[in-house]
Amino acid sequence: MGPPACFYLPVTVLKSALVALTLALAWIAAAAVLHAPGAIDRVDPLPRIGGPTSPVAPPDTVIAADPDVRGVSRSVVRVLGTACGLGVEGSGWVAAPGLVVTNAHVVAGEDDTEVTTVDGATLDAVPVLYEPDDDLALLRIGASLPPLRIAADPQAGTNGAVLGYPNNGPYTLSPARLGETSTTVSDDAYGDGPIRRSIAFLRGRVRSGNSGGPLVDSRGHAIATVFAATTSGPAGGFAIPNEVVRRALPRAAAGEVDTGPCAG
Repeated sequence: MGPPACFYLPVTVLKSALVALTLALAWIAAAAVLHAPGAIDRVDPLPRIGGPTSPVAPPDTVIAADPDVRGVSRSVVRVLGTACGLGVEGSGWVAAPGLVVTNAHVVAGEDDTEVTTVDGATLDAVPVLYEPDDDLALLRIGASLPPLRIAADPQAGTNGAVLGYPNNGPYTLSPARLGETSTTVSDDAYGDGPIRRSIAFLRGRVRSGNSGGPLVDSRGHAIATVFAATTSGPAGGFAIPNEVVRRALPRAAAGEVDTGPCAG
């Protein structure tokens, strides 16, 4: 009688079985971590774009000490929620009484969105506008936080700072400089496209978790809303121009709107 049939199992099948087992074990381990109390790692599906950036000078780091910039921290919030079983974290800023601006990809697929303030308060947040084409969302909160002033006509070259909660860490100010604003062909919040949209460029450090946070000038006025980082060249990113946000504010719904499927 010949050797057992298992000895003739092709090597490729064995490799496939081992890969499947490894993936299954990794999935189980990840699921255990995600469902352990206090152990959820918050992620930001921050888009990274390899397109050209606006040629502007590096930011002036002196802005980090500007009292007008440092004084707007209560207007910038951390945005938290759960989508497709993963904790998602981003940033946002108060644009009108009870109304927070953030990115669509930060709240996509969520039904438990909340914001936390620099003072440590946690507030329920209800999505009242969701526009994946511009990667823009508006959230209604039940608290009176001071709104940022929205600069009327920010100019390329304006020195500023990106404000927010990168890597789900503490409130952080990162020097940046506004570049040109142009209408370009891009993807939407889900990476689908192509679509034509207005995008502002910026030079400076943009990290995961900065999504939805404001770029402010030396007066502490919002001049754009961060939504992506660059993948090449000097550190930089891409932002939603103020005009897009300004047009969206009057369209905030009275009640909750759907935030579609999860992103990333």
